[in-house]
Amino acid sequence: MRIIDGGITAAKGFLAAGAHIGIKKIKKDLSLLYSEKPAVAAGMFTQNVVRAAPVIRNEQMIKSNKKIKGLVTISGNANACTGEQGILDNQKMADVYAKVLQISSEEVLTAATGIIGKQMPINIIEQGIQKITPQLKKDRQSAKEAASGIITTDTFLKEVAVELELGGKTVTIGAMAKGSGMIHPNMATVLAFIATDAVISQKLLQKALSDAVEITYNMISVDGAVSTNDMALLLANGMAENEPFTEDSEDYKKFKDAILYINQKLAIQVIHDGEGASKLIAAVVTGAKTKQDARKLAKAIINDNLVKTAMYGEDANWGRVLAAMGGSGGFFNPERVDIAFQNEKGYLALMEQGKPISFDEAKALEILAERDIIIHITLYDGVEEAIAWGCDLGHEYIRINGEYRLRT
Repeated sequence: MRIIDGGITAAKGFLAAGAHIGIKKIKKDLSLLYSEKPAVAAGMFTQNVVRAAPVIRNEQMIKSNKKIKGLVTISGNANACTGEQGILDNQKMADVYAKVLQISSEEVLTAATGIIGKQMPINIIEQGIQKITPQLKKDRQSAKEAASGIITTDTFLKEVAVELELGGKTVTIGAMAKGSGMIHPNMATVLAFIATDAVISQKLLQKALSDAVEITYNMISVDGAVSTNDMALLLANGMAENEPFTEDSEDYKKFKDAILYINQKLAIQVIHDGEGASKLIAAVVTGAKTKQDARKLAKAIINDNLVKTAMYGEDANWGRVLAAMGGSGGFFNPERVDIAFQNEKGYLALMEQGKPISFDEAKALEILAERDIIIHITLYDGVEEAIAWGCDLGHEYIRINGEYRLRT
């Protein structure tokens, strides 16, 4: 696998565009993606019972195994909690894009992100789609503009692309994502879109995405808030013309590893861009009795506000870590736990076998002053392990979210 400079247009046959059409005050708010050939599609969606109109429609289309050629995304308006009008406007968004492309609206997926409970300015969106669709291009700049069109409070674009050899052909995977706040996914991330030219069945495509989501987006948290609009979409148009592969083949393993890499990179970028975040926290749990226990414990640590504020304050208050674990619902023996902090500044043991040990406060401060911090949890209950990623919590998060509706 080779990492390349690219985004959503990296794979053969994918074109994109992005622009400001007037949903937001200034920033880009429309993103378009088009596949020259119909693509098989996989998706993962929010498990929040309050679900936005695009989530409802897309999930139905994925389950029906629809072939996809287009994706239209708006930012600045979530089209969530908007009733029947929101459902109709979401369909109209697909209809308008399909009409300009001269394809069926059943080949168009939709997405939205932004303010909840506000009707979409559908006339502005309709005019914007009609104006911007002719600007679809395959170049690198168009990919960046499409990535710009899906972000809200993000401070940088989230893109990644790779190439790998499969079935005698070069297969390319490109992706873009958005996410900064309201991130505690129970399926995917806020929005993640992945496009590949691989030849692959819908069943294997869905499995690759589902497996990757479980250990990437489902293991991150910025603020514990589960979005109404979360989705991850993966499209494969087959234009690489590789030989099809089976589930037990080496090529499929390589493809799954690439999809995992793509999603892990995007997930970590989302955490690095957490609203108001100054630090990336990774909780690494080893020696757990079950995989589920390991995941519960790791996620409890990175999602605990007292742990997050301690990291922000650069305070080696390891008791907060242990307390978060105790309330997680994951099994562990409190009398057999090791806790340590680590990064490029060194490794510092804080607790061994459930007992506190003396440590150098100056060294702790040196480690915690860095942007990236690993919290190591060693258990002695089994062999399972898990990693979860989160960020610290400080004053800037409150400022950003306190002003959100006024700034959008």
